[in-house]
Amino acid sequence: MTPRKLLLSIAVVGVCGLDAVVAESPVEWGPGPYLMLDDTLIVEQSAVARRVGRPSRLPDPIVTGYEDGCFQPYLTVIRDPQSGRFRMWYGVPAGAGNASETRLALIESNDGIHWQRPHRLLDTPPNQFGTSILDEGPEHPDASRRYKFAWWKNGGLQVAASPDGVTWTALAPGVVLPTNHDITGIDWDPIRKRYMALVSVYGVDGPYKNLRIPHQSVSDDLIHWKQPPWPIVTPDPAAPIEKGETQFYGLSAVLPRGRLLVSMVKVLRDDLNCEPDKTAAELHDSSRPFGGIGYTVLAWSHDGEHWKRDTEPFLQRNPQPGTWDRAMTWADDQLIVGDYTYIYYGGYRWGHKAERFTGRQIGFAHMPRDRYVGFAAGAADGRLLTRTANLGASVLTVNARIDPADGELKVRVLGDTGQPYPGFDWDDTAAIKGDRVDHRPT
Repeated sequence: MTPRKLLLSIAVVGVCGLDAVVAESPVEWGPGPYLMLDDTLIVEQSAVARRVGRPSRLPDPIVTGYEDGCFQPYLTVIRDPQSGRFRMWYGVPAGAGNASETRLALIESNDGIHWQRPHRLLDTPPNQFGTSILDEGPEHPDASRRYKFAWWKNGGLQVAASPDGVTWTALAPGVVLPTNHDITGIDWDPIRKRYMALVSVYGVDGPYKNLRIPHQSVSDDLIHWKQPPWPIVTPDPAAPIEKGETQFYGLSAVLPRGRLLVSMVKVLRDDLNCEPDKTAAELHDSSRPFGGIGYTVLAWSHDGEHWKRDTEPFLQRNPQPGTWDRAMTWADDQLIVGDYTYIYYGGYRWGHKAERFTGRQIGFAHMPRDRYVGFAAGAADGRLLTRTANLGASVLTVNARIDPADGELKVRVLGDTGQPYPGFDWDDTAAIKGDRVDHRPT
């Protein structure tokens, strides 16, 4: 069998070639990474198929409802830059059987997978729902406000600060960004150096009536926000998988990758059951016609304000009936750990509103770093040509998994005339094979 090839051409120009730069492309191929989640960086492709990644996940939850009190799909995981320890903040009921008020819990780990019990319950201002934490690092100019915390209460986003992630003081007396729904988070955009509010608006009329729709705002100080928030994710009527009652449990897990922001969107289908042959009542929800299902899709932004997304699931529900994450798999945070991307998600056993205190856990998934989307060649040789930009880096690496028995990857570098640079044509570099996040064409 003839090995398949994927041929990647990187187009660059010298300083004098700036007029050749395509408007949509970066003006410089500076330090990356450059993720090809859409065709922004691609000017030509043939005989390749775009494939959404499939993270691997552990079979059992890492934080549970029974032992650890988890009762919501919201969480934050941060790796301390000094100690290297992982810290997870998540929500537990404010009291036994209280489904409408949250206490902030903190649990820690040496590896991000195995967590040390018992968790700590933290004192915060009153919180209905929310566990969104930022760590602005040990170099933050105001050490007493290094950590930031956002939640929803009394009709909108509220914020607090902490020196250590444990003791919290409100930054403002009440709501700083009004919204009519309780899914709420904040994040930091390091590219544009501003905060983002990732909130939810419950439609009261129009095409999104009675649907949860993610919205966004931006701020320089967490107190004063651009008004009003704007919608960033809506149902896609052209996607067969979204035919029906499609809404969203928020956009979260924002991770900067080069000039791109990558995030996760929790999709809710509240008109389906996780077991098609069972009724909602049989799935422990006797108050609603359907139990509901949920999964996670990828989203990304080039400007920090507008988002593109997939409709194909990135983190799908567990296909095995009876499993703890059969109904929902809702990713809520991600971080880079060495050569891997760690993903943390809320898993539901029965459905959207069933068994809130025992049927909701936190799970762990991972994948080789940045492999959200890939391009695969078929029987014919596949080709990708990037847009043209200045070369502002000295080393080129490629993230790829190439089966040595079945294919190879070749890379060349083109100038603005479309011709290869001397020493950088197909025959000047060795074929890439194997599985690495940083192959170096030589």
